[in-house]
Formats: sequence, C-alpha cells, structure tokens
Amino acid sequence: MKIKRIYTIIPFLIFFFNCSIMAQNSLHLTNSKEQELIIVSLSNDTKKASILLETYLDKAFDYPFKIQDSNIIDTNNSKIILQINGDKKNIDSDSFIIKSDEKNIYLIGNNEKTLRYAVYTLLETLGFRKYTARDNFIPKLKEITFPKNFNKTYKPSFEYRALFYPDCYDEEFRDWHKLDWHINDFGLWGHSFYKLVSAKEYFKSNPAFFALYESKRNSESLCMTNDTVVKIVSKKMKEIISQNPNAQFFSISQNDDVVYCECSKCKAQNEKHGGPQGSLYYFLNRIAVQFPKTKITTLAYLHTYRAPENIKIEPNIYTLFCPIEMNRGKAIEDAADNKGFLNIIHKWSTTTKNLYLWDYTVEFTNYLSPFPNLHTFSKNYKLYEQNKVKGLFVQGYADLPGDLYELRQYLLAKIIWDTNTDIDAVMDDFLTGFYGNASPFIKKYIELLIQNQQKSNRYLDIYTNPIESRNTFLSPEAMDQYDQLISQAEMVSKNEPAIAKRILKLRLALEYVYFEQSKFYGKDKHGMFADKNKEDEGKQLRNRVLNFSKSCNEFGIYELSEGGLSPDDYYQEWLAIEKNACNHLGEKHEVRFLTAPAEEYTGKGTYALTDGVRGYKNPAINWIGWYGKNPEIELSVKKLNFNTLKINTLNNQRHWIFIPKKINIYGFKNNRWKLITQLEKKDLIESSAVNIETWELKSNSFKNYDLLKIEVENLKELPVWRNRKNKKAMVMIDEIELYNQ
Repeated sequence: MKIKRIYTIIPFLIFFFNCSIMAQNSLHLTNSKEQELIIVSLSNDTKKASILLETYLDKAFDYPFKIQDSNIIDTNNSKIILQINGDKKNIDSDSFIIKSDEKNIYLIGNNEKTLRYAVYTLLETLGFRKYTARDNFIPKLKEITFPKNFNKTYKPSFEYRALFYPDCYDEEFRDWHKLDWHINDFGLWGHSFYKLVSAKEYFKSNPAFFALYESKRNSESLCMTNDTVVKIVSKKMKEIISQNPNAQFFSISQNDDVVYCECSKCKAQNEKHGGPQGSLYYFLNRIAVQFPKTKITTLAYLHTYRAPENIKIEPNIYTLFCPIEMNRGKAIEDAADNKGFLNIIHKWSTTTKNLYLWDYTVEFTNYLSPFPNLHTFSKNYKLYEQNKVKGLFVQGYADLPGDLYELRQYLLAKIIWDTNTDIDAVMDDFLTGFYGNASPFIKKYIELLIQNQQKSNRYLDIYTNPIESRNTFLSPEAMDQYDQLISQAEMVSKNEPAIAKRILKLRLALEYVYFEQSKFYGKDKHGMFADKNKEDEGKQLRNRVLNFSKSCNEFGIYELSEGGLSPDDYYQEWLAIEKNACNHLGEKHEVRFLTAPAEEYTGKGTYALTDGVRGYKNPAINWIGWYGKNPEIELSVKKLNFNTLKINTLNNQRHWIFIPKKINIYGFKNNRWKLITQLEKKDLIESSAVNIETWELKSNSFKNYDLLKIEVENLKELPVWRNRKNKKAMVMIDEIELYNQ
C-alpha cells in the first residue's frame, strides 16, 4: 500500500552537510523533457538493479527516467551510474559504495545483492520508505539533491543479519533493509540431533547411541563419544549438504531440552572441557574436520550456554550463542546483575572467531501482550558488536503479526545493519509515516509503556504474561492511560481507513490484556464475573471477545502464543471459562497456608482457593503452586453443614506440573489432627495434554470440625519421561469447594 502524506526527511538518513554548504556543494539533478537524468547500467549484472531504481524514481517524478548502457552514454546529461565493483579484495562481501563527482552519482556493489542495497539506500536518502512489505511511501520529487564529491563505503556492523518477523518473508523487504534469510541460508536449521539420528529408527535397537542421562538412556540427546554416532551423523550431513548446494550453513545442535550424555567417556570430556559443552565440541570437531569447506553451526543453549575450556574449536564451526534467560526490560549494561552475562559472552568472544548470537525480542507466551523492550535494542546490539559477535539471528513473531511488529522489525533492521543508528530519529520517522496524525499519541503510548516498566523495575521475561504485570506496567491505572491515548489516536484517524486499521491492531493488545486479567480477577473488581458483568450475564464482554477473535483473524493473527490457541479457540475457551464460576458453602471462608507456595505461583494468595472461580488451563490464572513440596492447607469451616469437598488440580507435564499422588483430609479436635478421609489416584500416565483433575472427597463427619487440614502428597520423584536435573514436581491447586450433597 502506498502511503499518501506530506513527508519530512529526517536527519538520520541525510548524510549531507548543513544547509548553507549544501546549496553550494550539492548536485541538483532534475529530470524533465529538456534535461533528462540518465540511469546507466554498465554491465549485464547491473540491469536488474537499474530497472529497480528506474521503477521507483518513475513513481516519484512526473517525467520517466531512461536507462542506457555503457555503449550509448549521453555525456551531456547527469547520470546515476550503477556498477559492480571489480576490486573485490578491497570491499567486504556485504558492503557497497555510494559516491559522486561534480556531475554524476555512482552506486557500486560487490555483487547484484549489494548493488540493490545501494539502490535502496539512495532511495531512502531521497525520502522513499518501505515500512512493511506492503506499506511504502513514495515522495513527489522535482529534483535529486546530492552532495558533490561524496564518497562513502557502507559496511554492516554484523556480517550476518537475519530477522524472523512477518515481512522478512518478503525478498524485497529484506533487500531494502539489507537482511539475510536463514530459511534459505541454512541447509539444516536449529535443533537438529533428532533429525540427524532418529530415535524412532535407532533407540530401541541401539540405545547406546543416545544420552545416558540420570542413569537411563534418553532419546532427547546423543552420546557425544560414540564412534558409530559420529559415522551416522557424518553420513547424514553428507546427504544434506549434497541436497542443499546453495546453503551457507548446516546446524548440528542439541534438541530443545537440557538432556546430555553422562556416560564415562562423555563425562571425562565434560570434566576436561568445563561442562556438558565440552563433549559437544569434542563431537563437533570430529565431524567438522570431515567437511572443512562447510560452515557448521551449533547452539550455545541451556546446558551448553558457556564456552568450553581447553579445546580448540575447528575454524568452520560457528557458535550461535543463545541468551534466552535474560531481563528484557533493561539494556544489558544497565542491569545490576549483568556481570555474569558479560563474563560469559566475553569468554565466547575469545574462544571462537565465529561467534553468532540468537536474540529473543518478543513475548512468546502472549504475542499480543505489550512488551516494552524497544529501548534496550540499541545498547544491546552495540554491546554484542563490542564483544565480537559477527552474526545475528533475531527472533520475533515469525510470520505472525504480533503487537507492534511493524515498528519492531523496522527498528531492528536499522540497528543490526548499523549499531550507531539514531534510534530515536528512526522511530519518530517511522511513527510519523506509518500512523500519520495519530503518531504523537502512539509515541506517547510507547513511551508510557516503557516509563511504567522502568518505574516498576519489573523483570521482563520472554515467557511472562499480562497477569504477572498487573501491579506494574499493566496495572488497571496504567491500562486506563493507554486506553485514553489509543482512543485519541482512533479519533484523529477515523477518516483515514488505512491508519485507523493500524490503530485497531494496537487496540487488540489492550483488549487482550483486559481479557486475560479479567479471568484472574474473577468475581472481584475488573473481573469477568464482577457485578457489572452479571447484569447482562456477561453478554457485552462476551461480544467483545468475539469481536477480538474476528479482528485477529482479519489481521492474520492465527495464534496468540508460540504453539498456542487460535483466535477462534480463544473465544471457545472464554465460553468454557464462563462456566468456571461456582457457588459453594466454603466461598470466601478463611484459608491458611501451612506450607508456603512457590513465590512465583502465589497468585491471589489464600483467597484464590475460595474466591468462587475455578482455574482453567493457564497456570497464571487462579492457580497456586508448590514446587517440590507437599502442600498443607488449613481451612476454617466453622461446623458448616457439608459432606463433600472438591479440590481442583492441574496437569501440565511439559512444565513439570503433575496430578498429586494422594490427598488426605484431617479434622482438628482435642488439640490434634485426626484423619477423616483420603483419596489416592492411579499411577501417572505420560501426557502432553493440559487438563484439570477434580478430586471429590466425601464424609459425613466434616461438619463436626471447625478446622480442616488438606494434605496433598506431591510426587517424590519425577517420572522418567520428564526427569531433568534440578527439576522437581509441582502441584497446582485451585478452588476448594464445599457442598452438602
């Protein structure tokens, strides 16, 4: 979509000098019938770039441009001359040159791709913009103003720059913003052990090929010192390389888990080289020497996060450092506890010459929830550059248009090309062009998000949620402020359909936060079951959720989190949660924790267990969790006349949340606890599903006690399929319901 508006060129893209000097020392190249500006294509390799430049300039000027080749150059007119650099020894592979003399402008690329980089850079200098793959700005021009005798070589801050955002699937958008594309560049990508040695094919017949972890063979990783595994992987790599002749990189990397081999040989390598990463690089070196001309990548991730010691890494191994656990709310150098991270990245920079970095720039558990981290980008990438990071894979929303994705990908593209980019100027330029008259309100909205985040000093994790931020930058008071700003933006853009649609997309983020938090608040103020929603039985709120889901679908937001719900399923889940309100005899009765829950899973505290709202599948909503402990809860019943006690528990094995083994109910009498009844579940079954198990315990003697104690027996040991080091079983409990049945 072409954006129609008056455009102001901003300082960060103008490499001219000041205005007074520019008038005397600038070229003023007009393009008219009497004085044509010629585009010169010096070779076959420059024809496509010449046509590209002509196509854009023809949209900006009233009179069309002409392309000439070197054989028929008109020497009288000024020209824009495109050429491929012949002296490739003196220019980096991704660099290009823009220069001028007293009459002409020269665009010089090292190859066809970097010549396109030069074309797009010139166009940006002239005021053209590509905000997204569909949204451009084309200025109306009478002349091209450019400094005389200018000469600049443009070099990237990083040799490899890949963004994983929606518009990066578009080749022209990538070229405009000088981005690489990992989907084409990698013959084998990411976590790959499972692709190289199939557990389905080998585990039963050859368990020794796989990791000996916690005294058992585990198919989630490989034995790094097994000679046959090396042969299998080498053979598979040979096949993959031959099938992908144009790929630059091939990944040999651990699966997405913390499992690693602890057999005697692997253990020896780990002890020798500083940890589980030791046997990994021993393994990689043995394979890399067989493919000396192939760039082999691997992930420094979880248990292989730190650099190995006392080992020389083969020169064709590229380490992709993955700092996944980090506070995204502060720039690294501004965080008080950054010393450990700085030591780790510095160690990597001295251990390998091929250090790449995998960065995480969005909230993966809630794609539409505001995530105020834009202010950290500039400082962080400068820090990475200073620590000799050569390449970047910057993960965002993939092909899904999450919150503020347009601005995020635009800023990141500029920064990772040149870390000295004036990010404030780039943001102002983008907001003005993309949001028009609404831009001041959008800017204030973004600034306020960041200010509230910084003021609250909230640790910003990529796996967080709006509920955890309800007392900080997503508090009800803050949400009201954001709502007012978005409402003002809506008001000034109501007669501009394209911009109004962009504001609507921003509105979806606030709607999503409101819905998620309303589930948490339940029957209380701001809750989905609060008094104001009782009047129409939640119909108005239900329609808002339905409209939200429809809008998400229209914008192509096909899921709301990484591997999560579709918008339609989100609405259906809302309908299911509406049924979770319950009225029972123990509602709002006093509860006391005899065993303290885990700090990060306290929710609404004891009140959550008797607030009249059952938890659903999201652990953040109403559930209380105990990690590696047996919960003991005291419930004041004051001789209520009831004979049935129901307790809801959550099963989410991927996150180490399990159905408990047993629940005991005690009554307090004569200064001691007496067992009333108990219930035990059958043996645990492996499951990837998230579900809720309701325990129903009955006794006619419940009414004889003022106090009951609920004792929940957690798993003593993790089941073999989820047994991981430093992990324990968690029990999550919600509503304790009392009935007389």
